[in-house]
Amino acid sequence: MEGEDHKKVHRKRQAGPKAEKKKSKKDHQQDLTPQQRNPRAFSIQHARKTAKIVQRSQDLKTKKHHIPLVDRTPVEPPPVVVAIVGPPKVGKTTLFQCIVKNYAKQRLANVQGPVTVVAGKNRRLTIVECNNDINAMIDVAKVADLVLLLVDASFGFEMETFEFLNICQVHGFPRIMGVLTHLDSFKDNKKMRKTKKRLKHRFWTEVYQ
Repeated sequence: MEGEDHKKVHRKRQAGPKAEKKKSKKDHQQDLTPQQRNPRAFSIQHARKTAKIVQRSQDLKTKKHHIPLVDRTPVEPPPVVVAIVGPPKVGKTTLFQCIVKNYAKQRLANVQGPVTVVAGKNRRLTIVECNNDINAMIDVAKVADLVLLLVDASFGFEMETFEFLNICQVHGFPRIMGVLTHLDSFKDNKKMRKTKKRLKHRFWTEVYQ
């Protein structure tokens, strides 16, 4: 055992051109980032996922662009369309003439079509009287901003009133204001109050349900 040969362990070169070359190579590898050392590990793994990420980033970048929009607001606002609807002989023409007289300070003898009056500094009203025709009712339900629904208090609701409310439910429901007429036919105030309460409850039932 004592005579056995023990091989010497290899001793790395500490000096010389070969040692300096290895040292410089090692230092260079330490200076590189992980992505530079192994670029394949940082390449695109999922093409679709990457495309979605790029698309989203571009969308967010585009949203930040402030594109000037064209101001299409008219200088003078359009008039508010007020329609007077009701059965025959309920006072539509009388109410029409009273509204025109209130704003224009002059009496309108014959109603031959829509009338536009100035109601304020920046407001105009176009008053329309609706005939008892289903086509006219459909047109009024589509374009009117406010509907004055006239009801004869001495008679009650008529078929034309319910027809117009059904048309409004199909073609767009404008603002509807109920107006009771012929209240002067009531001689008893108690009976008039009861009638107004009954008609009001029925009107709310038809409009809000």
